[in-house]
Amino acid sequence: MLKLSELVLEGAIVPQLGATDRDGVVRELVSALAKAGAFAASLEPEILARTMERERKATTGFGRGVAVPHVKHLGITKMAAAIGLTQRGLDFSSLDKQPVYFVFLLASPEDRPEDHLRAMEVIFKNLNKESFRRHLRQCTTVEEVREMLQDSDAQHLIV
Repeated sequence: MLKLSELVLEGAIVPQLGATDRDGVVRELVSALAKAGAFAASLEPEILARTMERERKATTGFGRGVAVPHVKHLGITKMAAAIGLTQRGLDFSSLDKQPVYFVFLLASPEDRPEDHLRAMEVIFKNLNKESFRRHLRQCTTVEEVREMLQDSDAQHLIV
């Protein structure tokens, strides 16, 4: 079973996003994934461009304060996600017109669509829970976010 805590790379948790707009946040999280080793640093501009292209086609601001931009690329060899949090709230052109407080950016190997769908399912299973979103919004450090992800994984094993 795919675990959220394994999907989110240790170095790709940004508990306090510096960017204040959608494009800046996507850039910040793509960069965090590159630094965490999700893909070669040389691919960062191309992966950023693909992620933004996907975002322009249709918003990934799904409502309830959540956005899940995602990208598939042959240079990505294993599923990886970054998390960014903001207390300010961002305009992500969300479906419910509300600000976004959590951004999960998923990077997937282009040739593994089933794995991409499974990872999206794991992310949404957690984000659909009001208690998960409420607790995540209170996190201010990488350690708190990591602990929250592990707690959520443990609860899924019990259910």
